[in-house]
Amino acid sequence: MRFKAFSISLFILCSILLLGACSGKGDEATKNIEKEDLDNVNETGMPIVDEEIELNFFAGKAPATADDWNDVLVFNKYEEMTNIDVKWKMVPWEGLTEQRNLSLSSNNLPDAYHSAVIPVTDILKYGEQGMFIPLNDLIDKYAPNFKKILDENPEIKKAITFPDGNIYSFPLISDPDFTALQISEGPWIRQDWLDELGMDNPETTEELYEYLKAVKEKDPGNNNAIPLGSQSIGGILTWLKGSFGVGNRGQTHQFIDMDPERNQLRFYPISDDYKEMLEYVKKLYDEGLIEKNIFTLEHDRFYANGAEGVYGSVYNHSPEELFSGDIGKNYTGGNALEGPHGEKAFSGIGFPSSITGFVITSANEHPAATVRWMDYFYSDEGARMFFMGFEGETYEVTEDGEYEYIDEIANNPELSLDQAVAQYLTWPGGQYPGILKEDYFKGAEGAPSSKEAAKKLEPYFVEEVWPSFTYTDEEIRIMTSSGADLEKYVNEMRDKFISGSESLDEWDKYVETVKNIGLDEYMEVQEKAYKRFTEN
Repeated sequence: MRFKAFSISLFILCSILLLGACSGKGDEATKNIEKEDLDNVNETGMPIVDEEIELNFFAGKAPATADDWNDVLVFNKYEEMTNIDVKWKMVPWEGLTEQRNLSLSSNNLPDAYHSAVIPVTDILKYGEQGMFIPLNDLIDKYAPNFKKILDENPEIKKAITFPDGNIYSFPLISDPDFTALQISEGPWIRQDWLDELGMDNPETTEELYEYLKAVKEKDPGNNNAIPLGSQSIGGILTWLKGSFGVGNRGQTHQFIDMDPERNQLRFYPISDDYKEMLEYVKKLYDEGLIEKNIFTLEHDRFYANGAEGVYGSVYNHSPEELFSGDIGKNYTGGNALEGPHGEKAFSGIGFPSSITGFVITSANEHPAATVRWMDYFYSDEGARMFFMGFEGETYEVTEDGEYEYIDEIANNPELSLDQAVAQYLTWPGGQYPGILKEDYFKGAEGAPSSKEAAKKLEPYFVEEVWPSFTYTDEEIRIMTSSGADLEKYVNEMRDKFISGSESLDEWDKYVETVKNIGLDEYMEVQEKAYKRFTEN
């Protein structure tokens, strides 16, 4: 559906009053936009407003981020730059869903939700009710940086546009050339153990099996080695999907892809290729080549195991960045593996944008100024400020033109990088809106080891990556009822088949159950959503 430009007031009347009249919020949102003192808003440059205004933001607080964004360097300085005083209500990750839902059901909405991890289904729901305002016209006039990104990347615009034609949320966008971030996690192999065993970095699924078996039998670290580890079985499957011809539209879609023979949408967890992959992983599990408690493994235990040097291979972020001590330096990036039928692809790549990030509510009396406030983080200067801070205070520019944190942050003897960064900036923990650029991002994905590993996989990335699809109200009803039951059953049976608590001899029964739960209805929804995406 192609967006056509209208005046702000006419657009809001059409899209909020008609779509959201039942909630009573549409009138309020329209009045707020129409009564904003636009003479106080500067369309370019700083400050954003001549006379100071105050905004109230609800923000999700990840464990790794700064405790209180009301008193953190990046937003204190940004307040001085913009003349906008943001009052942050910090809501810890634990309990975020409950507190967010309570806030949305109250008569005291914040002006905006930032990093609040609002489900896509809720964004549409509250958008159509008028509680979240459409941003299309506001973006055209007050968000030149974000608009430029959308104009240059129409696929991103398609991905964040809802079925009613509206954009309701400012997303996180990652630089499409930053491939280490696009994959985030990947395979890693102990290079010192390969050398000790006289083996090469595996190039096929059979070579991986031989390496894992050698680690198990010869225990090169003399430490009861675990040949293959991950935080979840899902990570290992992400590595292997491309070797068995499934998951060929990227990691955002865990259940559907494109059938290469029929060129139509496919629910691949009932395909023969998927079954063959499970048989391979079950073989690894049965022979003790995968961590036995992988289905219940806690994150802290995984990292502790890594620091103890027991893993012969892992699927995760760079071990050099995540495992304490020097053990992580022994790992090298793994390869995309050729499968038993000659297929070789890496499907663990994500779409370069998400939908959720930052929404403006009907309570906001300064929507234009708020859009300008958010738009700065889509500029190069805003991205540098958000991720690096301020030259001379948090970072320096090297002779080679590289941006590096000051020593107190980069080499703090008492704090991890995230902890040191969080004294000044708010990006640790993720879920923020804005644009993430390789030059400025210093998380695990930005490490040299991560970039090198990504380049090894890059030639084998799946050719097309789908974003999350958006759904209508009726489609949401299906996806959150029978659709959710279907996906839950598939994941439960995946684990049971691999662990052996359910025999793969029961495959036909499993397929029949999938169909009976509501596969036809599920795929009908996906077909409609896919068609909208391609025609948007």
